[in-house]
Amino acid sequence: MRGRILRAWRGRWSLGRGYASGAAEAPRREKPPWRVLFFGTDGFAAETLLALQAAREAKSGRLVDRLEVVTLHSQLPKGLPVKSCAEQLKLPIHLWPDVGLCDHFDVGVVASFGRLLSEDLILKFPYGVLNVHPSCLPRWRGPAPIIHTVLHGDTVTGVTIMQIRPKRFDVGPIIKQETFTVPPCCSAKELESMLSKLGASMLISVLKNLPDSLRNKTEQPKEGATFAPKASIAMSCIQWEEQTSEQIMRMHRALGAMMPLQTLWMGTTVKLLDFVEVETLHDHNDRLAAENGTVPGSVFYHKQLQTLVIRCKEGWVGVKAVVLKKKLTAADFYNGYLHPWFQQNSKMTPGTCRFQTLKLAPAKRSRQGTLLHVRNT
Repeated sequence: MRGRILRAWRGRWSLGRGYASGAAEAPRREKPPWRVLFFGTDGFAAETLLALQAAREAKSGRLVDRLEVVTLHSQLPKGLPVKSCAEQLKLPIHLWPDVGLCDHFDVGVVASFGRLLSEDLILKFPYGVLNVHPSCLPRWRGPAPIIHTVLHGDTVTGVTIMQIRPKRFDVGPIIKQETFTVPPCCSAKELESMLSKLGASMLISVLKNLPDSLRNKTEQPKEGATFAPKASIAMSCIQWEEQTSEQIMRMHRALGAMMPLQTLWMGTTVKLLDFVEVETLHDHNDRLAAENGTVPGSVFYHKQLQTLVIRCKEGWVGVKAVVLKKKLTAADFYNGYLHPWFQQNSKMTPGTCRFQTLKLAPAKRSRQGTLLHVRNT
């Protein structure tokens, strides 16, 4: 009896139908054009939506018939890219958790949505729900795979088209996967643009022969799973004694477009902007280290480059501007805080006129599960 129940449950995830029991709610089409309900929020997702619209407007070989959009409420002044894109395309828009009537779609498509879809919702799509995920799963499961790819210095990443399962993110079977070489010194924003185009193209390829694509899906490997949690303010705090110049530059490329890296200057929070490589200044940096007995966080002004040069655990990084109450150029910061006159007349004890690690209080979790970080200054 138990075996029959287990086989019946497994059978619900039948070929191309997500859960087969949901198929009765929408007549099953065997070939394109498909009726698609799209779930997405950001710029990565907007690229996929544009590809679906293009497939809908194609004069021949049309892959998409009906197309509607589910997105989130936004507190951003300009709203979310997917919502703006859908409005420009004059597509029907539903604001989560309202998804409209789902009984007349063939397949759902998710790209960078950040919300778990319920089992009942997945059941409504005869071909299940596909996810365009910017990593080579099972590496970097979670909401911020591109940020963690750059942060950890991965040289190869990719895009996975997978089928969603309820209750857990990014654990479903792989339908299509392609690798992508990460360009040197590539920022997360730049990599997102590249992977969004690759992901959109891969999704269209899957939709061209959806039943066969689903028939050939494979389960994810059990080994090699890593997790990419959402970026938090704590991730932007530089630890000068523990991080090398390479690690700090990766932090800037991963997070800089979203949040400036942070540190402390004489007890006040400082945001560092416009990082530059300074490894070419070996002679200059070595001389500074020898003359001043530098420790991590020590900062000097390079007049010719108009750059603040900061000592790390290993190596140096350069910064062109900071925010300390207001935005200051490197020259402004030098004149106000590094000039010999200031050093001599400052009441600060020796060794405190350097950047120090900003420490945050442990994260608290709200009733809704959102992480709330409390700052210690």
